[in-house]
Amino acid sequence: MQLQRPQRAMILAAGRGERMRPLTDRIPKPLLPAGGKPLIVHHLEALAAAGFRDVVINHAHLGGMIEEALGSGRRWGLRIHYSPEPAGALETGGGIFHALPLLGSAPFLVVNGDIWCDYDFSRCMLAETELAHLVLVDNPAHHPQGDFALRGGRVVDGEGRRLTFSGIGVYRRQLFDAVDRTAFPLAPLLRRAVAAGRVSGEHFSGGWVDVGTPERLQALDRILAEAG
Repeated sequence: MQLQRPQRAMILAAGRGERMRPLTDRIPKPLLPAGGKPLIVHHLEALAAAGFRDVVINHAHLGGMIEEALGSGRRWGLRIHYSPEPAGALETGGGIFHALPLLGSAPFLVVNGDIWCDYDFSRCMLAETELAHLVLVDNPAHHPQGDFALRGGRVVDGEGRRLTFSGIGVYRRQLFDAVDRTAFPLAPLLRRAVAAGRVSGEHFSGGWVDVGTPERLQALDRILAEAG
């Protein structure tokens, strides 16, 4: 089975960050610092190290601050392409759909801007018959029920040990072929593709944090500071 490597990457950075307030009243969530640098910079450094050169970043809330902070991406050896969204943003699925013209025709990697991980993005591949490849992690305390199970390298929504979708995935443009809205979540599209048997997956057991609250941000900052 032929595997395809994603050519471009996208960081989802348009969320309002309601659970992070009041921190996100003045600064967009992806620019919140952890370990001495903004969350999104951890991703940019990892993507550059994995060989990516073109990165798309969507934004809405205080989006101008993201562009001002990151610029062209040249300092990381990247070319950053911005995908501005209207006030209120377009949700995860709508944000990707809106950015498709910037993502090219090959499979592309997408990572949530509000997570931290030490996952090696160069590992991400997509079989030519699949619509998506998802990276799953152990269930965190705030999401004990998980999202999907893995069976023989395939993502399933049935019986088996439940795992949590990490917010890291490789997608094919065809995943969005039936879209008829502008703002929508990604999860229903993924579940439809899972039901059709066209989603592969892997279990990642390394470092991963869903940085969704000030408390989790502080905990991550401590971990990274102790790691040096």
